[in-house]
Amino acid sequence: MQQQLRAHIERIVPLTDDEFAFVGSHFTARTFRRHQFLIQPGEPVRYFYFVVQGLLKLVYTDDTGKPHIISFALEDWWESDFQAFYLQTPATLSLECVEPTEVLGITLADYRRMCAGLPKMEHFFLEKALLGNMAAQNRILSFLTTSAQQRYEQLARRSPQLIRRLPKTLLASYLGVSRETLSRLSG
Repeated sequence: MQQQLRAHIERIVPLTDDEFAFVGSHFTARTFRRHQFLIQPGEPVRYFYFVVQGLLKLVYTDDTGKPHIISFALEDWWESDFQAFYLQTPATLSLECVEPTEVLGITLADYRRMCAGLPKMEHFFLEKALLGNMAAQNRILSFLTTSAQQRYEQLARRSPQLIRRLPKTLLASYLGVSRETLSRLSG
């Protein structure tokens, strides 16, 4: 688990063995079963997670009880209800395992200690945040400006592993179409 995290970080910032030992000491390894929740609405968000193995879905459930999939997180991705985590407020989103999942979690206190003790990790997380913001903006723009067919094709190009690993109902929900429409799009 730790080696995967190190390889991930070192795509952006190099680390000595001592620096990585310091970074690694701030993370806790956890394993979850399929359909198990890491975060549920109304509860405190104690960690943000690096996905070592598995697949997570981040979901907002509206006042009528309808779920809206915000994102999926595969291996080498970071996920949480970041607003609740950072502001230390109750979660408004849920984070659930689509597959059995192994993660490395870090608390806000450990995140702050790690970044204070090793400033290059602040640079790493800034880069990851910027990439995440760009991805979120692109997702919003795709819903505003493209057809369902174009959204499916974009997802197939950018994340073919999601197409292969997700159940059709989740994929359809993420794309904002019915399962029947997804069958036509992917057929």
